[in-house]
Amino acid sequence: MAKRIPKWLLFLIVVFAGMGAAAWQSWAWWTSAIAPMSTHPTAKPLIVNIPSGTSAQEIGQTLAAQGAIRSTTAWNLWTRWLTTNNAEGGFQAGTYQLSPTHSLPEIAAKIWAGEVMQRSFTIPEGWSIKQMAEYFEQQGLFPAQDFLVAVNQFPISEYSWLPTPPAAAMYALEGYLYPDTYQLIADSSVTPDAIIRQMLDRFQQVAVPLYQQSRQQTQLNFSQWVTLSSLVEKEAVVPSERELIAGVFWNRLQKGMTLGSDPTVEYALGIRQTPDRTLTWTEVKTPSPYNTYINPGLPPTAIASPGLASLKATLQPATTDYLYFVARYDGTHVFSRTMAEHLAAQDTIHDQRENSKPNKL
Repeated sequence: MAKRIPKWLLFLIVVFAGMGAAAWQSWAWWTSAIAPMSTHPTAKPLIVNIPSGTSAQEIGQTLAAQGAIRSTTAWNLWTRWLTTNNAEGGFQAGTYQLSPTHSLPEIAAKIWAGEVMQRSFTIPEGWSIKQMAEYFEQQGLFPAQDFLVAVNQFPISEYSWLPTPPAAAMYALEGYLYPDTYQLIADSSVTPDAIIRQMLDRFQQVAVPLYQQSRQQTQLNFSQWVTLSSLVEKEAVVPSERELIAGVFWNRLQKGMTLGSDPTVEYALGIRQTPDRTLTWTEVKTPSPYNTYINPGLPPTAIASPGLASLKATLQPATTDYLYFVARYDGTHVFSRTMAEHLAAQDTIHDQRENSKPNKL
């Protein structure tokens, strides 16, 4: 006859079995709670902003709300372990790009180390401040209007080389925000004022020394140089024509002629012409301090940000007797010495465009 199992042993067996089950359930929950939200290699990254002063618990709530982690409870347990075992350091504010394929501990380590998202922005040569403002808004950095306000409220006295803008200036810093690619590393740099300073610093580094080295070779003062360079930037498409276009503008300035530059009218009216939609006679005759068809000399300020090539070309304009040029709409221009030649070139280009259009049935 088999011996009966003592009650105390039965009790211990039940207790340890229960503890084992509970331990297994706890482990299963934990591994699930800290697991990545996705295992798909092409899962879309999440952009998460952690403001300064945010507590560890609040960070967990933000991450859970944006779908970066599965459990705030698991986050709180893990961050408690982090703070207990790391005497120095802590979670750092900033904007983070987090992958759904990263586990909770990996995400926590990234924010603890302050591996903030690196962002960049690129401003092409020939962009106006208004175009920059629209671009920054499209990139989600800040509203376009905030940038425009910051431009006109910027303390220009902080940069000794910046000229005082005339009363007719549309935007105080037009032409001086250097076109380039810039890196933004921390949230603190993603403000209109900070970006303006970054671009002015670049202009100071690249453009200001160029003028200082060549100031004895030009009759243009600093603001005139930047303004004329912006016209060259907007007119020149083919690099080989930059100095020639600068030479034409210089000849017209010397003779007291109006510059007759279409981009100044476009800037004044906030429009952009195309080969199929050119400026109208009414638009060309619309009064504005920037309209170089009706006002002699240069416009009050630059109309865009000139690049290095246009800045150099304006300091070294081609020696030429050309006074006119007209676009062929392929990037090149026809240059003329007299008005008669210029009108003939316009007619030829017009006829060529008309003949190239498909015949309508």
